[in-house]
Amino acid sequence: MNHSCSGGEDSLPPPSDAPESSAAGPAGSTEGTQRAFLMTIAYNGANYFGWQLQPDHVTVQQVLEKTLSKLLKEPRVVVHGSSRTDTGVHALAQRAVIRTVNWNAPADKLPFALNISLPQDIVVREAVEVPLAFNPIKDSTGKRYRYQVYCSRKSDPIQSNTHWWVRRRVSVDAMRAAAHLLEGKHDFTSFQTNGSPRSSTVRTVRSLTVSAAPYMDGQLLTIEIEANGFLYNMVRNIVGTLVQVGVGRKPPEWIMEVIAAQDRSSAGATAPPHGLFLTEVLF
Repeated sequence: MNHSCSGGEDSLPPPSDAPESSAAGPAGSTEGTQRAFLMTIAYNGANYFGWQLQPDHVTVQQVLEKTLSKLLKEPRVVVHGSSRTDTGVHALAQRAVIRTVNWNAPADKLPFALNISLPQDIVVREAVEVPLAFNPIKDSTGKRYRYQVYCSRKSDPIQSNTHWWVRRRVSVDAMRAAAHLLEGKHDFTSFQTNGSPRSSTVRTVRSLTVSAAPYMDGQLLTIEIEANGFLYNMVRNIVGTLVQVGVGRKPPEWIMEVIAAQDRSSAGATAPPHGLFLTEVLF
């Protein structure tokens, strides 16, 4: 698969010294047959500095690896995630692979054993056995994200860390018209955060929908986007641009000018991270 399509929203380059796998069991152990498991993980990102390991910060990957290390009695169990989500970003179905010689039970028992020790804001929803060579990034054929926008003059004190609060009314029809223009194969340079170059900035957006429902003192917009791959901050930059159209600052057809410009400064501001959810990784 073309590597340019394998990166996820908010993906960052992996550390150069990251181990390739956790093939070995505990030090000196030669017993057991190595197995690989693909896990489906949900988490609330509010309390974490993103997915990927970082020095001096708590991340989702760090918590999972620490918990797995204790469960499997290994010095380190490397968790290979499919998307390196940023600080504050949530996931309903992050996918990640581990390899170990120390789990002899069926795969479907692994989530129960892990969830006992994981904090409540991280849950392993499912685990299935996969071939040892399975790669959750290179074997992915696409991803799906959801972004939530709450439009109201009054804030929501309950779910404030799961949506972007926009203090104005928006035209959902105008946003839908603009979203339709982003579907298909385009060069998304204008929607890539500067300083994160890729070998190719061409992506295919398979679907991009905008729906709205009454919520508290306003309406909750749900923006769903599926593509064969995402550039760094691509979803959040698209959402920020669509909101510019929604509040009436730009017409829907402005989107074509933004795409043609191939310049990040031509698009809208980056939407905040806490409204973003990774909802599906496709294989």
